Amino acid sequence: MTEAAGEKAFETREFQAEVKQVLDIVVNSLYTDREIFLRELISNAADALEKLRYESLTNQTVEDKELPLEITIEADDKEHTVTITDSGIGMTKDELIENLGTIAHSGSKTLVQQLADADRKDLSLIGQFGVGFYAAFMVAKKIRVLSKSYQAGAAGWEWASDGIGSYTIGPAEGLTRGTKIILELKDDAYEFAGTETIKRIIRQYSSFVSFPITVNGEKVNTIQAIWTRNKNEITEEEYNEFYKFIANAYDEPLFRLHFSADAPLAINALLFVPKHNFERFGFGRMEPGVNLYCRKVLIQQQAENILPEWLRFVKGVVDSEDIPLNISRETMQDSALVARLRRAITGRFLRFLNEQAKNSPDKYAEFWQTFGIFIKEGLTTDFTHRDDLAKLLRFESSATEGKLTSLAEYIERMPEGQKEIYYINGPTREIIEAGPYLEAFRARNLEVIYTHEPVDDFVLSNLMEYQEKKLVSADQAELELAALEDSSGAEPLDSEMVQALAGWLKDTLGDRVSEVKESKRLVESPAVILNQDSMMTSSMQRVMQAVNKDLGAMGMGKKVLEINTRHALIKRLAALREKDADFAKTAAEQIYDNALISAGLMADPRGIVERMYQILERALD
Repeated sequence: MTEAAGEKAFETREFQAEVKQVLDIVVNSLYTDREIFLRELISNAADALEKLRYESLTNQTVEDKELPLEITIEADDKEHTVTITDSGIGMTKDELIENLGTIAHSGSKTLVQQLADADRKDLSLIGQFGVGFYAAFMVAKKIRVLSKSYQAGAAGWEWASDGIGSYTIGPAEGLTRGTKIILELKDDAYEFAGTETIKRIIRQYSSFVSFPITVNGEKVNTIQAIWTRNKNEITEEEYNEFYKFIANAYDEPLFRLHFSADAPLAINALLFVPKHNFERFGFGRMEPGVNLYCRKVLIQQQAENILPEWLRFVKGVVDSEDIPLNISRETMQDSALVARLRRAITGRFLRFLNEQAKNSPDKYAEFWQTFGIFIKEGLTTDFTHRDDLAKLLRFESSATEGKLTSLAEYIERMPEGQKEIYYINGPTREIIEAGPYLEAFRARNLEVIYTHEPVDDFVLSNLMEYQEKKLVSADQAELELAALEDSSGAEPLDSEMVQALAGWLKDTLGDRVSEVKESKRLVESPAVILNQDSMMTSSMQRVMQAVNKDLGAMGMGKKVLEINTRHALIKRLAALREKDADFAKTAAEQIYDNALISAGLMADPRGIVERMYQILERALD
């Protein structure tokens, strides 16, 4: 406004009742993230420029057509003012009154009622109703808005208010098309007149606004929002540079997914899988790595609800025009809408991983070694995506030397008539294959999946079945395996001796075993410990023993001791118990402990060492 305009040309108006209530809450709330006022004003400026650009395509009478489409910010730390100017569509007098003096929304009473709630002092809904401008009163004691509409012959107008109960409006001379907002900062908000503070806020929230943003003559938003561009037009270098920016990384990503969708929601997403899992290096639990945008304006950094927690390793951006905003743009009101967005993005990302697993198995194997633990976490916690996650599981097996296999590939190799998928846990392939559990499967030419992580058995038992094939641990007592003819030529103990020996072993071992019986699975080993509880595998017990050092072998469910009645050691034990019961008891306990060692369940070696010395002394006598 110029002095010639005169004070008399201005009129004072009262705010709409709902606006007064909103302003009272804004000005007097203990809002902790006041810097978002700048993001709101920049977002409004970008909207005004976008509208002007659209009008210019069809309207030949747009004022000041030569003006560049840009946003300029002047920060004056001496006068404690911040001025935000755009060359956008501008406003007429009536539009200033309507946009800044009223809440033009049919649900305004609902808005005010919710804002007035004592538990909603975070102003979580105001932006949803298109009044994010009022956030500026959190830092400003007075705001002046000077605006001139794009319409031919339009006059300039000035709107001003201290945000208490009224505003003034009057003519302003010498304006060009667009809007200038001048904030006179509160005494406790002088920091927002600092150039570096302003630039930091812009880089955090508005880096990808389509129009240039300059602060005191310096362009700030230099990174392009490449997720909105056609992926065929983007170079690998641009993708990599953007990844380094968004993920604060120094290397290139392992995988990249860039996609757009119109249904069920309008989505532009650019997601990256890093090369490293920092949780494995002891850096603590990772924070979500995807930022949520609406039309290139940051809504929520490290958004928690856009991807499930088990995909927290994914970096990138998701941009959706359908997300309703709040004043801080940090949460979304419509939880059902957010859930739809999460399902859509998660499903698309899992399909992408499945495609990579098929088309680039070696590269997917690298992903699995690094991030497979997150897929397992998702499979045990997220029933919605369970089937898709199960397709991504990879393990070694007895049929794949040095390579990983999927459950689907295992099923393709199954012989006709096999109804179950077998798996066994052990620290390494060598240890698994040296143990007694594979004997029955090796003899029958049945493939067994090797799991090495303690969590693997929990994952597979939780999954229960895949493609109608039940998942069964090879250390379970109740396995239905086809009968096998013995080729060793060794005669087994007769049934009477077996019954007597089994009963004596049960009495000798006591509560350490729930049952002793003749084995139908053993070929080379004398004995094996099996789990009677189908939900408790040996690897699960090892984890629980690690947590509780005092937990014995019987503390984790009933154990069955199976003996190989063709084995020379078992035959000699049957004879020894009648000649030397004391030494037979020592031998029986050693056989039992050896079986525990094979299962990885021997927690205290002191007893076995002492007993071994007794056996050695007897052998050397």
